[in-house]
Amino acid sequence: MSVETNEKKRHRVVVIGSGFGGLFGTQALKRADVDVTLIARTTHHLFQPLLYQVATGILSVGEIAPATRVILRKQKNAEVLMGDVETIDLTNKTVTSRLLERETVTPFDSLIVAAGAQQSYFGNDHFAEFAPGMKTIDDALELRGRILGAFEQAELSTDPAERERLMTFVVVGAGPTGVELAGQISELATRTLDGAFRNIDAKDAKVVLLDAAPAVLPPMGKKLGEKAAKRLTKLGVDIQLNAMVTGVDNDGLTVKDKDGTERRIEAQCKVWSAGVQASPLGKQLADQSDGTEVDRAGRVVVEPDLTVKGHPNVFVVGDMMSVKDVPGMAQGAIQGAKYAVKQIKASLDGQNPSERKPFSYFDKGSMATVSRFSAVCKVGKLEFGGFIAWVAWLGLHLFYQVGYRNRLTTVISWFVTFLGKGRAQMASTEQQVFARLAIEQLHTLEQENRVDGVAIPTRTVEATSKAADRESGATADAAEQSKQLDSTEKRAASGASPTPAERQGEEPSANDGAAETAEAKRAG
Repeated sequence: MSVETNEKKRHRVVVIGSGFGGLFGTQALKRADVDVTLIARTTHHLFQPLLYQVATGILSVGEIAPATRVILRKQKNAEVLMGDVETIDLTNKTVTSRLLERETVTPFDSLIVAAGAQQSYFGNDHFAEFAPGMKTIDDALELRGRILGAFEQAELSTDPAERERLMTFVVVGAGPTGVELAGQISELATRTLDGAFRNIDAKDAKVVLLDAAPAVLPPMGKKLGEKAAKRLTKLGVDIQLNAMVTGVDNDGLTVKDKDGTERRIEAQCKVWSAGVQASPLGKQLADQSDGTEVDRAGRVVVEPDLTVKGHPNVFVVGDMMSVKDVPGMAQGAIQGAKYAVKQIKASLDGQNPSERKPFSYFDKGSMATVSRFSAVCKVGKLEFGGFIAWVAWLGLHLFYQVGYRNRLTTVISWFVTFLGKGRAQMASTEQQVFARLAIEQLHTLEQENRVDGVAIPTRTVEATSKAADRESGATADAAEQSKQLDSTEKRAASGASPTPAERQGEEPSANDGAAETAEAKRAG
């Protein structure tokens, strides 16, 4: 006789994304009576505010991108799945993700969507081929390779015009990322690479900062924007405002000024930091909700409790949510994720979703570093810049880094770079520069060779094509041999002597050898 036991299943929480919102949300559920599954397309948690320092050789990838699985290994109620989320089904409460050709369906009771945002080219996605963004590790490594590669090419060039183009670096977007990148590219050229070349002077490099807006760092106000612009100008950065990029190619950019005139900037290395576009998962959620909309950037216009209409168990946080006066920064994602976790815990205790208090964002301020020993900072009504702001910036970013070892190595790297001239991460490879475009081409080929909705890997397509070529060749050879055989048989039937070509294809015999010997004697 068997006894059946009804074991109650724990509440299942699925978290999409391993950025600030996803990671902090998962960690906040550590002691909750739930099972957490974090699904992310990468294996790491990226500290995105320091990504530009990887691109300019200050920090290593490992210092800003620790493995998510290792971070959460002691959290027993959490598991990590790698995969690109393709579908969210709110009706059946499932999330479908894909890793290569392996599809995984994960059920949920509560969902936290923190899939982040990607670079936006404002409808000109073809710009990305020549001007990479600054959102991923791959972007940073590619940009590092492009910057250093431009100097190497300039060292080999003997044409003054080409050298000038190779040593011109254009940063599109005068927000925090653009300002930080422009400042560090300038310092890389004037400090770290000073004296490293024999045919060029790295100090001759020209850094251009472009923006269609009329000011630098618009979100931080006029005072701090002007302070940052003054410091950049002192570094030698050419700031061009009210300048809209209308075209990008391999050799440069086309810019349209405020008066409508267009001009050309010749530049080998370009980087795009002008805008962001939320994950397309936001549109999926809106389409399945009871009237939720997305804004122009694809962000979900969430309810006061950060949910979508009709689904009080589905939360959207971070760069994917559109909430008034909440910036797309780490603090917004962290606070949003912690709020969502608090509501999930309350619902497990029996709280009705209608009783939830609206999400309230606490503004801890914003910062941007301009160069070594110089930054700008805004905390409430307090605005200041210079060395004190720079020290505050260092301290804040160290605090939010994951792991004591990463903090220690980061401090050492900063010490070497900012007090000296060296940068430890100056290695770059050809693959880092061209891998993104090559992978995109492979994906395009696979999409073009889909069978019944399933993409056939390019290597399979190539192998199939080669096999078909071999089979076609073999068929042609067989047809030719058959044709020759038919011709030989017909000639033999008529009593005609075989042609030299037909004789060449025949198997040699003893009589053939004797005949050849007799023929040789007559010729002698």
